[in-house]
Amino acid sequence: MLVRDVMTSAVLTVGPTHTLRQVARQMSSRRVGAAVVLDPDSEGPGILTERDVLESVASGQDPEKEIAADHLTPDAVAGEPDWDLDKAAAAMVAGGFRHLVICEGASVVGVLSVRDIVRVWSSARAGAGA
Repeated sequence: MLVRDVMTSAVLTVGPTHTLRQVARQMSSRRVGAAVVLDPDSEGPGILTERDVLESVASGQDPEKEIAADHLTPDAVAGEPDWDLDKAAAAMVAGGFRHLVICEGASVVGVLSVRDIVRVWSSARAGAGA
């Protein structure tokens, strides 16, 4: 199965100057664990995850004042829609992250999460009678 078949194509994108509170609200309302941060001054997309927000708050920082640019993973590892899920999962394990930004050329076309992969593999296994 290919990444394009299971990725989320309705990507939450934010700017680098959005506050962590703004990003957290959008992530919560969209029920996603990551936001792609698009900065025209950066070479590629960044990603801000729920863990990034959690670490900031846990360290006592004010989510009303902290901005996405200061907490994101810059130039996030990007996958491609035509990768098979094994390749995407291997990239995620090697990098130690749970979300993979999916790009076609310079355009962000989706996000693949560990949850997406587990859901597909669990369904396939259940369908095989395992």
